Amino acid sequence: MAIFQRITDILKANINDMLDKAEDPEKMVKQIIIEMSEQVDSATEALGQAMGSQKLAARQLEEAKRASADWQQKAELALKSGNEELARRALDSKVGVDRQIAEMQQQYDALSAQVDKLKDQVKVLKQKLDEARARQDILIARSRMADAQQGVATAVGAASSTSAFSKLDKLEQKVAQKEATAEAFTELNGMNVDPTEDEFAKLQHAADVDAEMAALKAKLGM
Repeated sequence: MAIFQRITDILKANINDMLDKAEDPEKMVKQIIIEMSEQVDSATEALGQAMGSQKLAARQLEEAKRASADWQQKAELALKSGNEELARRALDSKVGVDRQIAEMQQQYDALSAQVDKLKDQVKVLKQKLDEARARQDILIARSRMADAQQGVATAVGAASSTSAFSKLDKLEQKVAQKEATAEAFTELNGMNVDPTEDEFAKLQHAADVDAEMAALKAKLGM
């Protein structure tokens, strides 16, 4: 039946491939579940209608069989009563009903086979839907995990160029450069000492040495 073609397409589709192509996999998988549920509901409704037709056909078949049996009894009664003509007319009606019974039996058998097939299909569809619902949470979790991994990878990649991490590295380099410059200026200042001050320093140094020498001689009694 055509009603099952769309459901079959959905069940045969690779949900993971559909997720790969979807802009929002989480919404996509939820929509798939909704669509499958709607199709299963439609299939169940179609099955219910077919089963209703089956019951109606069964009821009509039983009524026809009772009518055939009734004409049979009437024919027997007429013949026992010696009225062969009446018995013939009863049998004529019975034969007509029996032809209808044969046709109705064929229709009922075909309808019953169709109903059995529909029952099997609906059962499979419901099982597939249950499986899809069970996979729904897993697929959504996988999708969110993939988004998280992508976000981390993007952040790590950005850290080597224009991110806050890169700015911090550049700032550290500037501070190091300033420190080096300051050290250089300090060295330059040390090299530019006033010559006069340097002479006084040498005199003071010589005086300190003489004082140490005098102290040492006095200690040794020299």
